[in-house]
Amino acid sequence: MRIIGGRWRGLTLADVGSGDPKAHLRPTSDRVREAIFNLLINGRHGDLVAGATVLDLFAGSGALGLEALSRRASAVTLVDDGRAALLLIAQNIAKMRAQVQVLPRDATKLPPATTPFSLIFLDPPYGKGLGQAALSSAQAQGWIAPQATVVWEEASAQTAPPGFALLDQRRYGDTWVTLLEWLA
Repeated sequence: MRIIGGRWRGLTLADVGSGDPKAHLRPTSDRVREAIFNLLINGRHGDLVAGATVLDLFAGSGALGLEALSRRASAVTLVDDGRAALLLIAQNIAKMRAQVQVLPRDATKLPPATTPFSLIFLDPPYGKGLGQAALSSAQAQGWIAPQATVVWEEASAQTAPPGFALLDQRRYGDTWVTLLEWLA
């Protein structure tokens, strides 16, 4: 795994291999990450990454949030409660020498936010219903800014929950990427 573009383009991240099923680590492939960022930067809504405040729920290795930082996001917060994930996140932050906030918490039980985020990555363990639970928690606790974009990775196509509009949806192998806009 590596950073695909931006300031840290080409930087190799900590090795996750094919993932850690026991720890529910399933890293987003470089190909899918590149496709996501092409949608976010070159899509019909303009560059949604530059200057964004980014919340990465179920951060895993932190690759999505760190990719956003490399591509000029203004701030990144990574949320994960897994020991293996937190170790990978720490290694990757050290490799980048970046300023990133890490919140070692269950993404489905967020505390009240101090500030909302404009770009949210949601990459839960597939097929467990945790994406909807995390999105509901983020909504209820004030983590999502008005007109924020949510990038949701799952094993199946996701419908837009109440309060969200579907912007785009694409399939990459066994991964469905759903882009949503918070309508608040």
